[in-house]
Amino acid sequence: MKRAAPFLAVAVLAGCGGSSAPSVTIGAAKTYHLADTAPAAPVPPGIRTVAFSVDQPSGETLTSYRTGSGPHTGVHVIVVKNDLSTLVHRHPPIGADGRVAQPIEFASGGPYRVVADVYPKLNGPLRNFQLHYPVRVSGTYSPRPLPPFHSVTTVDGYRIVVHGQPKLRAFYPSFMRITVTDPRGKPATFTPWLGALAHGIFFHHGNLAYFHTHVCGVNTPGCTSIVGSPNVKGTSTAPGQLRLGILLPQAGTWRLFLQFQVGPKVLTVPFTLKAS
Repeated sequence: MKRAAPFLAVAVLAGCGGSSAPSVTIGAAKTYHLADTAPAAPVPPGIRTVAFSVDQPSGETLTSYRTGSGPHTGVHVIVVKNDLSTLVHRHPPIGADGRVAQPIEFASGGPYRVVADVYPKLNGPLRNFQLHYPVRVSGTYSPRPLPPFHSVTTVDGYRIVVHGQPKLRAFYPSFMRITVTDPRGKPATFTPWLGALAHGIFFHHGNLAYFHTHVCGVNTPGCTSIVGSPNVKGTSTAPGQLRLGILLPQAGTWRLFLQFQVGPKVLTVPFTLKAS
């Protein structure tokens, strides 16, 4: 819109004298977008390669990405089913030509969204952005209703407890205190995974709006807070303890996929949350 303003002013001024204003064509804004996305057509369930390139406003393929030990690097590929019953999170390598390719298992039929959370290595304030495209997997699709919030859940023998009923408001920072105990009942020891001790991936039920945050510790030096929001940085100061910072962009029902690594396992723990 900022680029269009001077052209609009020209049209208005030209019409002030009573003569016909010259025709002005305003082209589409040049933005980052995904190119050559795959799968491009419906595919059967199974392991399929998700692939794409990121085109810059100049039309050239983006090949320079942030690197380092933290989570804010490269491209995070997140595949979520539309009913929020399934999520896959990967951090694939990027080819020298900028092509991203990652095998993903699509276990059942239905509509999915592929989200590319992109961290370009560029000068200026742009730190990251998200792009997405749909994938259709053939087969019967019966959307699952979201379960209600449960403060305690068990995954692979690990017990995950959310302390208190989360009180979330859109655009307001808040925190969730979570404890994780291993199958022996002892506080879990988190292994850094993708540059953080834990990832909180949120999708809005309905429009699939997205929010991604991290829990950082002393052994994740590259893990930082959301740009401009240091007060919602997630922290972990003891084994089994997670303090997840949250700043949701809109009200409604959200599905949180909490992910962390314990030993060789990466666990995904879903919760249903509401934001006023």
